[in-house]
Amino acid sequence: MSKLVTIYGGSGFVGRYITRRLAQRGWRVRVAVRRPNEAMFVRPYGAVGQVEPVLCNVRDDASVRAAMHGADAVVNCVGILAETGKNKFDTVQAEGAGRVARIAAESGVDRLVQISAIGADKDADSDYARTKALGEAAVLDAFPGAVILRPSIIFGTEDEFFNRFATMAQISPILPLVGADTKFQPIYVDDVAEAAVMGVEGAAAPGIYELGGPDVDTFRSLMKDMLGTIHRKRALVNIPFLAARILAFVLDMVQTLTLGLFRNSMLTRDQVKNLKNDNVVSEGALGLSDLGIQPTAMEAVLPDYLWRFRPSGQYDAIKDSAKNLRA
Repeated sequence: MSKLVTIYGGSGFVGRYITRRLAQRGWRVRVAVRRPNEAMFVRPYGAVGQVEPVLCNVRDDASVRAAMHGADAVVNCVGILAETGKNKFDTVQAEGAGRVARIAAESGVDRLVQISAIGADKDADSDYARTKALGEAAVLDAFPGAVILRPSIIFGTEDEFFNRFATMAQISPILPLVGADTKFQPIYVDDVAEAAVMGVEGAAAPGIYELGGPDVDTFRSLMKDMLGTIHRKRALVNIPFLAARILAFVLDMVQTLTLGLFRNSMLTRDQVKNLKNDNVVSEGALGLSDLGIQPTAMEAVLPDYLWRFRPSGQYDAIKDSAKNLRA
């Protein structure tokens, strides 16, 4: 019988790519998510019955243990960008990661892969970065042979970075940027998935890997690339950090006062703290080259999914050609 892997958060942005790759390699995949009915799209990634969404909440021992029963390997992709309801940074990214690792060790799981993030630092001002580091420490304490992946900002068809700003560019003459000079090293989601699969299959040595693409660019430069891809001209306006903190404070307070009825998906105080720091691979860190993975360039992927934000969508290039013919 083929081996079984449990992927916590396996229907999310990164998780679905890991799920697809492992299914293609013959693994039985158990996709552990809070809402399995909304994760049914992963089932066709494999043969009938090969990929199965199951109910799980990483805040609960029994739930995590049940989803892991009989698994040979585990991948934890669960993470949040902002706190909502009971999903807090500490409970999800620190305690949740530690819970998965502890139960994996108790259950005799062979291999564990933890998806973290570049910038993880237990002394960081940002709760996101701090709890990512605490989660890593808890994982290594319980499961010393784990593979921990720290990607920079991740791009791909379902990303919340380029898609978000491309959507704004459709309706706004300006794009406000917090931390316009902050540097990023975007990495393609399927490259992260390939690294995770190597960890699951034992092709990656235990340790912490920082994953970044071939290019390092400022936030402003990335937005210029995005605008070039969608054939739009917009003013890029840098928002000073002081003004950003005030705006984020107001938005966070509105979310609190409305008891979560208004969800602050625009800008949080914690995100402002994160945007102060460069998000690139550290010098001397293990990375894609140590895994033998050739990173995918943004220009090879962005047009494949950002074309829909062009003024005429898929027909934009045809209209440009027609203009040349008339000339």
